[in-house]
Amino acid sequence: MKVGNFSYPIPANEPVLNYAPGSPEKKRLKEVLAELKGETADIPMIIGGKEVRTDKKVEIRPPHETAHLLGHFHMGEAKHVEQAIEAALAAREEWSNMSWENRANIFLKAAELMATKYRPYMNGTTMLGQSKNAFQAEIDSACEIIDFLRFNVHFLDEIYRQQPISSPGVHNRLEFRALEGFVLAVTPFNFTAIAGNLPTSAAMCGNVVVWKPANTQVYSANMIMTVLREAGLPDGVINLVFVGGPTVGDVCFNHPDFAGVHFTGSTGVFNQMWKTIGENMGKYKTYPRIVGETGGKDFVIAHKSADVDAVVTALLRGAFEYQGQKCSAASRAYIPSNIADEVKKKLVAGIKTFKMGPVDDFRNFVNAVIDEKSFNSIAEYLDQAKKDSGVEILVGGGYDKSKGWYIEPTVIEAKDPKYRTMCEEIFGPVLTIHVYDAEKFEEALHLVDTTSPYALTGAVISTDRMAVELAVDKLRGAAGNFYINDKPTGAVVGQQPFGGARASGTNDKAGSALNLYRWLSARTIKETLVSPVDYRYPFLGEE
Repeated sequence: MKVGNFSYPIPANEPVLNYAPGSPEKKRLKEVLAELKGETADIPMIIGGKEVRTDKKVEIRPPHETAHLLGHFHMGEAKHVEQAIEAALAAREEWSNMSWENRANIFLKAAELMATKYRPYMNGTTMLGQSKNAFQAEIDSACEIIDFLRFNVHFLDEIYRQQPISSPGVHNRLEFRALEGFVLAVTPFNFTAIAGNLPTSAAMCGNVVVWKPANTQVYSANMIMTVLREAGLPDGVINLVFVGGPTVGDVCFNHPDFAGVHFTGSTGVFNQMWKTIGENMGKYKTYPRIVGETGGKDFVIAHKSADVDAVVTALLRGAFEYQGQKCSAASRAYIPSNIADEVKKKLVAGIKTFKMGPVDDFRNFVNAVIDEKSFNSIAEYLDQAKKDSGVEILVGGGYDKSKGWYIEPTVIEAKDPKYRTMCEEIFGPVLTIHVYDAEKFEEALHLVDTTSPYALTGAVISTDRMAVELAVDKLRGAAGNFYINDKPTGAVVGQQPFGGARASGTNDKAGSALNLYRWLSARTIKETLVSPVDYRYPFLGEE
């Protein structure tokens, strides 16, 4: 029984540990990496709280060390998705009716476990399974997922407190209900935090979830599920299934209780989802919520007043951290002619200082791309660039899969601002730059705005305030997250709500209350304190 209005104040962002030489966190992480590599994991699906194994086991190998076997996961099929839906719906009533303070504290406990006991395991599974270095893992699989859980509790608490006005003799209130049915969460490989946030944000609102992670992220997804179960998440609230995308879509999008999809992945897949849902509208009990963050062709444009070192640093970090596999990674850059030579010189010199190799050697800034499919796709772009006229590879361009899926950090200069690597999403460590006439900044802004169908992130670098204002205005629709004098990556929960529009998604801003509204259905309740007993209104009286 609820006996008070409980408060969840805005939290502080989780501090980022630095893993400096001799630090206790570095020592402990090294121990956990060795521990994980010394085991052979056997990872089942989790359906209705039960471990489900099949006769189809899929190997998990580090992208940077493909000779090593981390373990296996059990691949499911359509019947397992059906079982997950049944388990979710069976848990729905009890979960959606659970008091808010008890629901909230499950996720707060999960955040605390991730910040302490499980921190090196969250980071270790992400490093090994997704080939992230220690710092990239720390800001993702520790800090960001912790922040998502804590801030979403705060944001949802604020939503619940939003109530309408009441007139004399009337009391009005709003209920924020869970959706009727189940939510499908489809999550990507590149951020463990996204993989954790998509199912938990919907579940926090009282919904039940079928969660399908990318096959290349199962290793850390299993760790998230381990933490949630230890934190007290009831059986069936989130059901973790390992199935192919078409299989999960075929079952879920044809089910009458499908209530919404929370998606991060490719634009093409999201478009197909939207089309299928639209075609199936007659099957559903309610209009499904469709929330997606998709592709990006993220930009940096420098003004002629820009500080060269600021431009170079923004590109080195923005384009090549996590091998360019961030949704927000700088993939195209527009450099003014007056500073272009110096920028290119320092950019090449900086890349030549990068060390590339396995994640358990902490000296490596660059690791491997996620899998062979990605490796082959990026290699094709590089091979084509080597052949095309008007294109020069300034540094990099090589690749090697003998030990892992390694692509050299590469900078391409394109004379044609519409060259394919300036327009198409590559999702790898490839940056294409175009040098524009330093006196034609506004024309360059128009080029930035019209070159790509995407609108996720972008940045302007300038010491001229009028140029900054012009860029903010002209590029208003070009990026959902826009950065001034910084790289276009690194959104922090509670500080820079994340998401883009156009072909980059529905811009429902993960890391803010805006996203949580999508998983709620409001009910207005009006209570008249003293009911009227006569239908007649005063205006009906005799003149």
